[in-house]
Amino acid sequence: MQMLETDVGISEYVGRDIPPIQAVIKQRFTDFLVFEIDQNDRAVHLKSLAPPEPSSVLGASNSVASQESTSHTPQPQAKPSSDPALVPEVTEDVSAPIEVQEGYVWSKAHTTVLEEFLSPPVMDKLKQMYEEGPEPPFVSDSGWGGRQAKQEESEVVEEAPAEATSKRGRGKGRGGRGGHGRDRGPRTGKREDDRKVVTEPIADKAVRTELHKAIRQLFKGNLDSETETTPKNDDDGSRISIGWVSSGGRRGAYRGLCTGSRGNRPSRGNFPPYIHFTLQKTNRDTHDALSYIARFLHANVKDLGVAGTKDKRGVTVQRVSLKRGSRAVEDVWRIASSQNSRNHPEDSTMRRGDHGVRIADFNYRKAPLELGMLKGNQFVITLRNVQIESMETLERAMSTIKYDGFINYYGMQRFGTASIPTHLIGLALLQSDWHKAVSLILQLRHGEHPEVCAARKAWLDERDLEKALQLMPRRLVAERAVLESYKKQRGDTRNAMGALSTIPRNLRLMYIHAYQSYVWNAIVSERIKMCGAGSPVVGDLVYEEPPKKTQEEAINQEEDEGADDPGPDPFDDRLMVVSLDEDVSGGRPAKKPWVPPKVKTLTEEDLAKYTIFDVIMPLPGIDVAFPGGILGDRYRQFLTADGLDPNNFHRKQKDYCLGGSYRHILHLPRELSWSVLRYTDPDVPLAQADEDKLLGFDPPAAVEDGKFMALQINLSLGTAAYATMALREVTKTETSSHYQSALTQASEDQKFKKLVESASMDVDPSAD
Repeated sequence: MQMLETDVGISEYVGRDIPPIQAVIKQRFTDFLVFEIDQNDRAVHLKSLAPPEPSSVLGASNSVASQESTSHTPQPQAKPSSDPALVPEVTEDVSAPIEVQEGYVWSKAHTTVLEEFLSPPVMDKLKQMYEEGPEPPFVSDSGWGGRQAKQEESEVVEEAPAEATSKRGRGKGRGGRGGHGRDRGPRTGKREDDRKVVTEPIADKAVRTELHKAIRQLFKGNLDSETETTPKNDDDGSRISIGWVSSGGRRGAYRGLCTGSRGNRPSRGNFPPYIHFTLQKTNRDTHDALSYIARFLHANVKDLGVAGTKDKRGVTVQRVSLKRGSRAVEDVWRIASSQNSRNHPEDSTMRRGDHGVRIADFNYRKAPLELGMLKGNQFVITLRNVQIESMETLERAMSTIKYDGFINYYGMQRFGTASIPTHLIGLALLQSDWHKAVSLILQLRHGEHPEVCAARKAWLDERDLEKALQLMPRRLVAERAVLESYKKQRGDTRNAMGALSTIPRNLRLMYIHAYQSYVWNAIVSERIKMCGAGSPVVGDLVYEEPPKKTQEEAINQEEDEGADDPGPDPFDDRLMVVSLDEDVSGGRPAKKPWVPPKVKTLTEEDLAKYTIFDVIMPLPGIDVAFPGGILGDRYRQFLTADGLDPNNFHRKQKDYCLGGSYRHILHLPRELSWSVLRYTDPDVPLAQADEDKLLGFDPPAAVEDGKFMALQINLSLGTAAYATMALREVTKTETSSHYQSALTQASEDQKFKKLVESASMDVDPSAD
């Protein structure tokens, strides 16, 4: 039995009185185009399929030409104030194009920030020392230092045992380690680094603290500063000495990157440690596409980062970060292009990417992408075979979404595509019913590939572990993990909890998050049934004050347009959230303890102060408040009926503790427009992917007198909102994949296509 919307709590509409508009969603992949909206509010598109500029050219010009739509000019650094509370932190904008410098180049930012602290002569000395680099210039001593060293060595040799002497002399002959028959001794000259720059006295301790912070942040921990405690201090204040940090003690995220030490320094010059590129994928989920990229780059999939996961069925465009190691941008392009061409990599610029994956628009970046580093998604959605009562009905339906929004349900993709919903597995985990959870994971599912069915039956019917593992595809990660655990236990299935623990943690948590989503959907449906979707009511919850990077985004950021892959775990370290302020040591952004946002329960006096778009509903978990009144009671009864304690979501097994959050019950599109198209051929594309535009393929062409109607919607949504739930408000039909596939097969345009094909086959080409 296939899963329906009502099985996961989806049942209500904002505009229930508006007649449905019959249409088919996602008939072709290009009917569902998704473009990530970056942190600068720009939609990400493929810009060019051409190879990037070689790193040698980039290094020579000391800059990286940004090829992505996300690029912008960095904001100038603000000058420090004498008031410590007003001094801005010198942080980097990780989304901005950055200067890539070979060596140590003094920039305007250095002068701008430090001129408030240092006199011009001191500034000049600091600039000279920095541009010399971490190794002091070689100063010849005309050989006197070497002579002294040699004399000291001979004295040591005279006192050394004979055995040690023989070992020390080993290899000094011709062909030995010593070189050409004689000990040439060490290179003479002064190499000890005693360089330092000392400021004039600074009386104000707060200003000295600001200078210490500025030095660490500006020079990424490569230069250090300390307050002089020698007699140089005078009545005017203390002096600050600035010098290079020793090679073993460099601090910050760029340790070794700008120092020449081995450490984490990229082997291809002083370029930043990450490469960002644009990914267009067709009919592939995000994790699957990243795994494919990792394989052909011979990288670990953990080295790839994204700002959000994207829907599988469609054509989606987003940015990806790669921890590059020794790879340069031209290396990544060449390897990727070799996948797309059997001959020369340049041939890839004339054909589509293989396996539905195309990567392009490469550049270097200082930091990786992480979940949540986006503003939302832009969609171009084409609904085919549209059947409407009148254009007025269409206008009403679209205006409802534009001005009244849609119910912010978690879409069907959140619960998997199989007949066993992921939220049922999640509930079993929360109930600590380990054997039930294993049973659901391994259970037969309707409509699965025969190969998978055979693997499941080999275990369920025959109890043949070897055969089941041999037949089970590697993409079924949870099933294989459980079976392999049983194999290690020689077929003993009693330790079901241990077997479950071998499933990757993010996948286990996906099951629990699906249960949270199911409960949220069901309770929001109750709220809409009871009170409608027009205005807040007594007992509703709202944020008492706007949360920092709304908790809804922080917790649910893994869901852009219904990601059907688990992706990285957004709940990892649930009690920690990333601070946007960079740590003063120059390292990774500091994490601060998560503080639950302040919420309030509305009273009669509050109603006039808020709108329906302010109303939030909790996802069940630790440290969340329930709505007031009858709805809150129903919420608790719902959880109790599932065998859970609504007042205690802690578990003995830490991995299965339920972290709570809040989510707005309605979502209002940021942008929405639409147009009506006509077509006759159901296979003709009515929208064009970026890759096809760059390859010069014929653009989509609607025909004025087409037999069928299509509705093309341009839609921009914030993070964690599902476009399919917006479309559901228009069509009033099931959005599950199996239901939409049935609609496609039964649609009038497909019937017409079959008639045309049948008629053409009936014509005998030899009749003439």
